[in-house]
Amino acid sequence: MQIFTTGNKTISVFSDTKENSPVIYLNTFSVEGQKVYEAAQANGCPSFNLVAISDLDWNRDMTPWDSPPAFKNTEAFAGGADDYLRILTGEIIPAAEKRINGVPRWRGIVGYSLAGLFALYTIYRTDMFSRVGSISGSLWFPGMQEYIFSNEPKHRPECMYFSLGDKESKTRNPILQNVQKNTEEIRIFYQDIGIDTVFQLNPGNHSNHAVERTAAGVCWLLSR
Repeated sequence: MQIFTTGNKTISVFSDTKENSPVIYLNTFSVEGQKVYEAAQANGCPSFNLVAISDLDWNRDMTPWDSPPAFKNTEAFAGGADDYLRILTGEIIPAAEKRINGVPRWRGIVGYSLAGLFALYTIYRTDMFSRVGSISGSLWFPGMQEYIFSNEPKHRPECMYFSLGDKESKTRNPILQNVQKNTEEIRIFYQDIGIDTVFQLNPGNHSNHAVERTAAGVCWLLSR
């Protein structure tokens, strides 16, 4: 593992020994990158490089536009995804890929929760990612479904992975109640325009088995 910092973010690069292996970018809430990489390897994933980014301003960097808080006593969403994406594509990716062997065959982007929302948003703002994983993605986020249905990606991904816990929509929060419906409708939308997609429903709520769920999504993307 190699670690560097840029734009106040900490980047951990888990480089594969083989040349030209794919690279997957994982935006993390804390520092779970190593756990995801090890879990994916334990699952028998094909060879890949993982770049995990932490020290994110979660409610700003991962959200596409301003939105009121979804929960009591929490911060509003500040809509800084475009600013962070400029750092990711202009600084983090070039620096990270100097630290891996060869040139990656393809790039993927994966995220959990708000980072799963961000992963989807990126394909409308850049053509750098060809595979996408939204694991327990915050697709309840106000306006996101409408945005997806009315905009064309900069580059249509080859494949897209979606998953949720089966208890995530079973909540009194009226905003979060839509998460499974939205996720399934968004997945069908991408499937209908010819993208290879899957939706996995896992047992548990939003906070259950995040590392294992993320690793499963990574392995699926690598298997296509």
